[in-house]
Amino acid sequence: MRVRCTAADSGPCSPENSHDRTFLEQAVSISRHALEDEGKTPFGALVVIDGEVVGTGTSSVVELRDPTAHAEVMALRAAGQKLGRNLMEDAVMYSSIEPCPMCLTACYRARIPRLVYAANSRDAAVNGFEDLQFYREPALPNAERGLPAEVAVEADLQERAAGALAEWATQLPFPVEPKP
Repeated sequence: MRVRCTAADSGPCSPENSHDRTFLEQAVSISRHALEDEGKTPFGALVVIDGEVVGTGTSSVVELRDPTAHAEVMALRAAGQKLGRNLMEDAVMYSSIEPCPMCLTACYRARIPRLVYAANSRDAAVNGFEDLQFYREPALPNAERGLPAEVAVEADLQERAAGALAEWATQLPFPVEPKP
């Protein structure tokens, strides 16, 4: 995934896509519209394929009582429903703000090859959002994280859980390539 941004980080939109500004303006417009809706925060996102918007999203975390209902995730969900697929190797994600780690990971999971955003995570931090801290957390040793993870020490549970993954992988119509 190539990340291109505008504003403070690297200047104007990518010259390789003359529609970047138009789609970023739409994402920012969605974020500004959220200011009018109680319970929304000012984030907007679009998924675009071949110059067509196939999914839009705004942060609906409070409204839906769903901590994963960020603008980019909502745009991916809408695009997936419209397209009938979860992988979007032919799409561009446009976001009003640099995606948080969860949304960035969702873009990787969807195989989005290009991400364009307007404001960066420092702009979000200045205005009370914890994205920068969430970017730092996974790099910390487990014991130093705000949410330390615990691994089950019982070998039988690990074997059963890993066994479910292995069984799933053998049912795929293609060979699985182990990831490093």
